[in-house]
Amino acid sequence: MTTASLDTRVRVERRRLPGPDVVRAVALIGVAIMNFYGYMVIADGEARADGVVGRFFDPWTGPLSTRFAATFVLTAGVGVTLLTRRTAGDPALTAARRVTLVRRGLALYGFGLVFDWIWPGTILPFYGVMFVVAAVLFTLRIRWIVLVGIVAALAGAAIAWWRFERQLDGGSTAWLETASRSPRQLALDMFVNGTHPLLPWLAFFCAGIVVGRLLDEAWWRVAAIAGGGTMFGLAQIVSGTAGTTPRAAQLTSTDPFDRGLLYVASALGTALIAFGGISWLAERSPRNAPVRALQAAGAMSLSLYVGHALFFNLLVRELGWVEPSGLAMALTLAGIYWALAVLVAVWWRTAVGIGPAEWLYRRLGG
Repeated sequence: MTTASLDTRVRVERRRLPGPDVVRAVALIGVAIMNFYGYMVIADGEARADGVVGRFFDPWTGPLSTRFAATFVLTAGVGVTLLTRRTAGDPALTAARRVTLVRRGLALYGFGLVFDWIWPGTILPFYGVMFVVAAVLFTLRIRWIVLVGIVAALAGAAIAWWRFERQLDGGSTAWLETASRSPRQLALDMFVNGTHPLLPWLAFFCAGIVVGRLLDEAWWRVAAIAGGGTMFGLAQIVSGTAGTTPRAAQLTSTDPFDRGLLYVASALGTALIAFGGISWLAERSPRNAPVRALQAAGAMSLSLYVGHALFFNLLVRELGWVEPSGLAMALTLAGIYWALAVLVAVWWRTAVGIGPAEWLYRRLGG
């Protein structure tokens, strides 16, 4: 092992909380399942499964749609707080962390734009911009971070409503969806029209920053699970009372692509429940073999995220070894990938330390 790799490993092998890493790993398992199924449907229009199970796993309209990604974004917000929590009262360290977040965000954004050619719709560029925004957010008081999250949710819902009304009136909003790489279109995709636009997805990120601030409080987990359950329950109750008019259906929709307030409340609720519950299980038995394996996978989440796309493209698109054939094949392929990924992660973390994508990310981003 070289001196440089030893140095990297010493810095990275500082004690990590098992909870966030395990949550991140579980969320990524769900992301892989939904992505594999979604891309198989795109590759073969007949592959979309019917029935209760098919609707449950439907990556666009099912109850699991975007839930894993929302949990992943919330956990990223927690990570920002863990990275910056020792900066209070130290202007030099605060400035250094601000630069680190901007550099990492720009590196992830640039890589994400390139990776989008390989894996269309990737969350990575949105993730990168969130880190740039975090460079401003992490020094704010909790009430202001909460306000930013609420404004993001309200703005996303307001824009979606405007588009809906425009379409009802026979107008066109196609200009929002024009495929191009112009600065204007990139900005529109990032904030409004993309797969994970900051309006409203920044709300999940802000919630994670707040949760990270509360991790030292004895009551945080009860508050997160109770608050998440309340938001999810109320969203489901209200959405179940949808009227018969198009406007009522739009207003009470929990469909992720309608960008409504009930969707944000529902998805944020499940993300809070997942983070609180899974982290509790992880922290109860941190030396348990499955927990340690998932923690290793979560610590290499960027590498494994990139890997799941390359794995799918190689087997399905390039070599043609796997024929897109529906949900069962997607679940099987995701299971095979994650069994291999966890084994590789455990070995890599033991033998090397930091994951390859994480190493490059930190080299570029500081």
